[in-house]
This record gives sequence, C-alpha cells and structure tokens, in this order.
Amino acid sequence: MDPVSEYRLLTVVAAFVFAYSLIASRLARTPISGALVYVVVAMLVGPRGLDFVDFDIEGEGLRILAEFALAVCLFTDSATANLGILRRVRELPTRLLLIGLPLTIAAGFGVGVVLFEDLGFFEIALLATMLAPTDAALGKAVVSNPAVPAQVRESLNVESGLNDGICVPVLLLFLALAAGSVEQGEAGRMLLRLPLSVIGIGAIVGLGLGSAGANALKTCAARGWVAGTWLQIPIIALSLLCFGLAQWMGGSGFIASFAGGMTFGGLAREHKEDFLAAAEGTADALALVTWFAFGTILPTYLFAHLRWEAVVYALASLTVVRMVPVFFCLVLDRLHADTVLFLGWFGPRGLATVVFAVMALDALPPGEAIDTIITTISWTIALSIVAHGLSANGLARAYGARVEARGGRI
Repeated sequence: MDPVSEYRLLTVVAAFVFAYSLIASRLARTPISGALVYVVVAMLVGPRGLDFVDFDIEGEGLRILAEFALAVCLFTDSATANLGILRRVRELPTRLLLIGLPLTIAAGFGVGVVLFEDLGFFEIALLATMLAPTDAALGKAVVSNPAVPAQVRESLNVESGLNDGICVPVLLLFLALAAGSVEQGEAGRMLLRLPLSVIGIGAIVGLGLGSAGANALKTCAARGWVAGTWLQIPIIALSLLCFGLAQWMGGSGFIASFAGGMTFGGLAREHKEDFLAAAEGTADALALVTWFAFGTILPTYLFAHLRWEAVVYALASLTVVRMVPVFFCLVLDRLHADTVLFLGWFGPRGLATVVFAVMALDALPPGEAIDTIITTISWTIALSIVAHGLSANGLARAYGARVEARGGRI
C-alpha cells in the first residue's frame, strides 16, 4: 500500500470511529449493534463497494487482530462475572458446554452431510466444529443487559467464554485429518492428548496469571502506585499475557484469557471496577476495528464462490443446529419454554470462527472444498451479525419482562 492510500485509510477509519463514538451510547439502546455498523460501513467503502479504502490485511493479520480482540473481551467479560450467581446455576452452563456443544457439532455435521455432497467426512466435521462456538463479543449486548435475568446472563457468558477454547483441540484434530497431515490411526491418540494439553495448559496459565496479577494489582493499588491513565494498561496487558503464554506453551489462549479474567475478578473484588472500566473500552475498540477489517473483505467471501447450500447451512447453523441441542441438554432442568428459546437463539458466531477460518485457509490446500467452507462461514457470520444484532435489545427486554411477570422464575 502506498503512503497516500495508507493516510487515506487512516483518515477514513479515524473519522468513522470518532463519529461512531459520538452516538455509540445512543445506538446501544437501539436494535443496531456496533458490529453491524462497522461491517456495513466497511463493505460500503471497501474494495467491493466504493473502493475508497483497502485494509490490505492478509489472513494472518486478520487472525492476530481477531485473537487479540477476543482475548481481551474474554478476560474483561469473565472478570465481571457474578460468581455467587454462577455457583447457584453452574449446572446450566455445564450442560450447555458438555452436552449442548458436542450435540451442536454433531447436528452441524448431519446437516452438512445432507447439503454438501462434494465435501469429505473430515471437511464437514471441520466446518461443523468451526461454527459451533458462540461469540463473546457479539453476545455482549445480551450478557450485559440488566433486563435479562442474571442466571441466564452468567450462563451465556460462561458458555461463550469457554466453548471456543474447548473446540480448539477438536478443530486441530479435524484440521489435521482434512489436510492429510496425520494418519487416521493416530487420530485416537491425538483425541486423548490434545484436550488434556490444550485445555489443561490454558486453564493452568489462566489461573496462575490471573491470581498473580490480581494480587500484584491489589498490592500496588492499595499503595497508590497505580492511578490515572495507568489504570487502563494492566488489564489489557494481563489478558494478552494469559493468551500469549498459553499459546506459546501449546495450550488454548482463549481458555487462559477466560480463566484468568474470572480468577482476577474473584480475587480483586475491591479494585476490579476501576481497572475493568478503563479496559472495556479498549476491548470494544479492538473488536470493532476487527469487524471493520473483516467487513472490507467480507463481500469477496460471500459472493466469489456463492452456492445455495452455503446459505441454507448458514441459516440452519443459527437456528436448528444451535437451538435443538440446547433444548435436549436443558430438557431435564424444567426451565420455561421462553428461557430455552432465548438461550438457544442467542448463540452468535463471530471472532472465534474468524480465527478458525484463517487457520483452515492456512492448513488446507486451495480448491473447491476450502472455498465452500469459507463461503459458508462468511454467510453464517454475516447473518449472525444482522439477526442477533437487530434482535438483541428487543428480545432481551421482552424476555426480561416475561420473567419478571412470573416472579423471576426462569
């Protein structure tokens, strides 16, 4: 990119971010989400629109940007979790993760087998796994909405915080099998080894750094060593430290970021509000810039290899593939029907799936299979941004009112 184009890009993005920040709080009370605004504007001014700006970002750059945004978002969201409420409803997110998540992958695989006759077994399994995790950043409008009962908010928060990390070892297994880089006979050993290493390392790193960081910040804050503009730095650095160290050691940085944030929030109760208030703005900014970058390249992936099966799979992924497993894993909990529907519907797909898509682009050879996978993923994310963004506030208010009318029973 030449210097003139770089400065033009900087001017357009900075002007848009400034303008959006002026009305962001007002838009937060409407059905229009920040992700939707950023993606739509990026599509309009990007190469497939007015061709006014070009982020010129390669897949690796987009992956890193999405990873950093998701790591900070996971840390800050989990740090604000109400552990008292979470202890009372821990069976709800446990069922969603241990029963609902595998069923979602299985359902996605079944739909893929019906729709994609030209994809192989492992390629369909890979697609189902990539679209199984829900997104913490896109789900923030719901998990931070006080109209939604706290039990439901905390359950969705934990689910979106952990399911992407849990999917990582499964993703790596199917990615290796689809790429032909591992013999099928070794798959069993990988299936046993990967979850223990990826999830275990991530959890240990998160717990250790979250605990050490909380104690260090409590000590320094009590002595007045951390104040002013420095309040916004430690949380960002700690969340990226959790992510980076876990990834370096072969674990899941997403698990580490979530576990680190929850540990930090539990140990630094007296000081966490000041630190988190400053950091959450950075987390939101990183996520929205990622959506802007994604929006500039999204039209290419939506239409370059468009096929009706991709659109149908995307619609199924956001509805029956998500909602039916949620119903089955919660059927014994005697929850009201609107609660099950609410939990089933709010499973947006976003940054984690973007990261997984870039990993697939790097690992799989060019061809019709990877084109189909990326097109399907792009349609699913695009439809999720629109559908979940537009419905979040309205459905949250309506559902909250129904729960309140029946005395708070979910």
